[in-house]
Amino acid sequence: MAHGITRREFAAVGAAGLVLGIGRNARGADGKTLRFIVRTDLRVLDPIWTTAYVSRNHGYMIFDTLFALDSKFKPQPQMVGDYSVSPDKLVYRFALRPGLKFHDGGADCVASLKRWMARDALGQALAATIDEMSGGDDNAFTIRLKQPFPLLLEGLAKVSSLVPFIMPERTAKTDPYQQVTDTIGSGPFKFVSDEFQPGHKAVYVRNPDYVPRSEPPDWASGGKIVKLDRVEWLVVAEPSIAAAALGSGEVDWWENPSPDLARVLAANPDLTVEDTDPLGSMGLLRFNQLQPPFDNVRMRQAVLAVTDQAEFMTALAGDAKDWKRCASFFTCGTPMGNDAGAAALTGKRDFEAAKRLIAEAGYKGEKLVILDAVDLLTNHIHGLVTLDLFKKLGLNAELATSDWGTVVTRRASKKPVADGGWNVFGTDFTGAEMLNPWLNPPLPANGDKAWFGWPTDDKLEELRGEWLQASDSETRQEIAARVQQRAFETVPYIPTG
Repeated sequence: MAHGITRREFAAVGAAGLVLGIGRNARGADGKTLRFIVRTDLRVLDPIWTTAYVSRNHGYMIFDTLFALDSKFKPQPQMVGDYSVSPDKLVYRFALRPGLKFHDGGADCVASLKRWMARDALGQALAATIDEMSGGDDNAFTIRLKQPFPLLLEGLAKVSSLVPFIMPERTAKTDPYQQVTDTIGSGPFKFVSDEFQPGHKAVYVRNPDYVPRSEPPDWASGGKIVKLDRVEWLVVAEPSIAAAALGSGEVDWWENPSPDLARVLAANPDLTVEDTDPLGSMGLLRFNQLQPPFDNVRMRQAVLAVTDQAEFMTALAGDAKDWKRCASFFTCGTPMGNDAGAAALTGKRDFEAAKRLIAEAGYKGEKLVILDAVDLLTNHIHGLVTLDLFKKLGLNAELATSDWGTVVTRRASKKPVADGGWNVFGTDFTGAEMLNPWLNPPLPANGDKAWFGWPTDDKLEELRGEWLQASDSETRQEIAARVQQRAFETVPYIPTG
């Protein structure tokens, strides 16, 4: 790559990174192959089954979406050509744009949306308002609602966690709770199954039948113009080896270097280091509420009472200019970000009060398992800091050390710890995913339908429902504050900065 890669090419390639190392002098054989070090190993090929970013990015490579968000967070048509909405906001009619072609046949928009709705919080809310969906296996389909759903188009345009990708009929009709392994799509690239080596490499080649939109790229929307013949996703678990490969030109792009290595790489004039996401990412500590002891709210409140965001963020990012406190369940600096209930997180840490809560919860020294992926910095650092915190609280905790692909699989288990289950893990979501109570993936508290950890809180769900039906931003801000107040009381997770 003679001069690195542009933002437009970044959108065309379909990868999403927070901090990027881009080599200017990589030795591509023909200039048409991009060698890309992914943030984690691609273990799950189904972007509806998991919220793992590497699986989401895989979805963007081979699938397409009906709508997509532009840089102003407005939904724009993507696969859809023309659409109409009835005056009473109850009937939506969609026609796909001409030129779309699945790699081996037709799509099923309705089946794809139904599968997405089963797993996604916003999709679940939409499903509850639908009277009928018809068509979908040709070039048009209709959604008829029982009552207006103000965020319908925003739901179809979700950019992450979970993205409503449109799949072939046979794939779309797979049980939502069973992983899809079929990699036939309609997106800008084709997945090369014969070259897939889990733990090492995934390969994509340009889809010659893909017809991009005519509009210029604008964040997730617009024309996805492919300028490469081949993309190789490479797994390099050791950061120093990844840095050396980028510096020597053996690879072209490193998706997610650690902050300390990013600063070292920035000093190399042959490399470009770029922060591609002004909203950043929000860290969090997630509890398994199906299993003891964190099924007891006092145990979750005890951990909250001693959490210091600076402890997590300093260990993760180091330099204070690379992180900030954000004691909110919604992205700080955006309309729904607020400080309601935040004193529970920003006040003085109280270990004695926490230990009293642990005693009241009836904890008797049971072993606690913290999921720890050594190849994903966010999860690994959260694991280390949490282990130290638990030890200070007198909890019998240990790390379950593996790679991120294993964590992604294990966190889906609802079994007790003794049977391969878990109690806690740390992760992060991009700020664009945490903007409000219905985009925030780990906030829903609807039990088995919730994100991994499966909290149940009828009051929180009632408040989220009120927010969804609110007709103006001012009312939504007020409800968002009440949602957050409740979340700090019941602790579905702890924001870590």
